[in-house]
Amino acid sequence: MQKERPTIVTDDASAAVKQWFSMLSRYCASENYNSTRAIFARDVASFGTKADIVVGLDLLQTNQWESVWPNIQDFQIDVDNIVSGGSENTAWGIATWTSTGFDEDGSSFHRPGRATVVLERRDGVWVSLHTHFSLNPGTPPRTYGPAGRDR
Repeated sequence: MQKERPTIVTDDASAAVKQWFSMLSRYCASENYNSTRAIFARDVASFGTKADIVVGLDLLQTNQWESVWPNIQDFQIDVDNIVSGGSENTAWGIATWTSTGFDEDGSSFHRPGRATVVLERRDGVWVSLHTHFSLNPGTPPRTYGPAGRDR
């Protein structure tokens, strides 16, 4: 089986956004931090469902991804309904996503949200400069992970 190369090199800004969201959806669901890092700029600035403002890839991984991804399941971005645009070297996109969250007792709940991404093409490769992930209004803000998992 051939290993996926986590780079986006298309000339089309909207296609880059769709590829980026598709890759992130797979990487988050599988907790693949290394491949995720490859589609982000080192100087990324982000908001998240847990992290307020983070600047820098290491802080994004530590303060957002590692705090949330192990505590959710079934993460999936709706890549068929992305709204996007851009130009030769800048792209933007918005999408909705779903996941399963877990209350403190381990019972599951629907955890929907929305996302924004800004991409920049650097040396021919599209990377994320900015992301903003938020939960839909009324969604519990914290997920504890599935029952039976060390918390």
